[in-house]
Amino acid sequence: MNFKKKILKFKYTQKFLAYLGYLYILFVCLTSKIKIKNNNLVNDMWDKKKPFILAFWHGQLMMLGYVWKSKSTLNMLASSHSDGRFGAYIAGYFNLKNVSIEAKNKSPSLRQVFKILNNGQYIGITPDGPRGPNQKVSEGIIKIAIHSQVPIIPLGFASSNNFKLKSWDSFLITYPFSRGAFVWGKPIIIPTSTKESEINKYRILLEKKINSCVSNAQSELNA
Repeated sequence: MNFKKKILKFKYTQKFLAYLGYLYILFVCLTSKIKIKNNNLVNDMWDKKKPFILAFWHGQLMMLGYVWKSKSTLNMLASSHSDGRFGAYIAGYFNLKNVSIEAKNKSPSLRQVFKILNNGQYIGITPDGPRGPNQKVSEGIIKIAIHSQVPIIPLGFASSNNFKLKSWDSFLITYPFSRGAFVWGKPIIIPTSTKESEINKYRILLEKKINSCVSNAQSELNA
């Protein structure tokens, strides 16, 4: 590991950079015109304190704090390595909280996840994270939805002025003074009777639903 990478893994370096990242995101939010579509159902679930699992692509994490309008915390499943800690520092400035993934097996503590959902709280999952492949749903989110019987709600985002990092997730950086759009999808409830052989069917379904939200968000920019 070179000196630059070592510096970036230091806690105080990450906290400083996270604060700069927060200021940048805040500036983008204040200077941009951003629509939120199809949020009536989500507002109703927030009002009634009904839990759900929010699903969106890892590359669209930057602007998530803008669309989360609930006073309740969104508990984000995140990696426990340095990238996850950096994300946790930024999330802390918004109403988001990272729930670390165990480093050894790269899988979340399901007991902790189910406890959060049973308490009527909310889970956010990037089903293609933490390391990809990009925009491919892993089976973890499907299994959580089956055993918790909590609906998955897809979300997509698009912006008019941006660039994508050369990272595995093509992370989207939105410029200030942009036009943006979030589109919520309809809840997906996966029955408890779902067999192991049927999980792939729901993985593909969720991929299509998230991509449809992203596509609809892009269409909103031209509306």
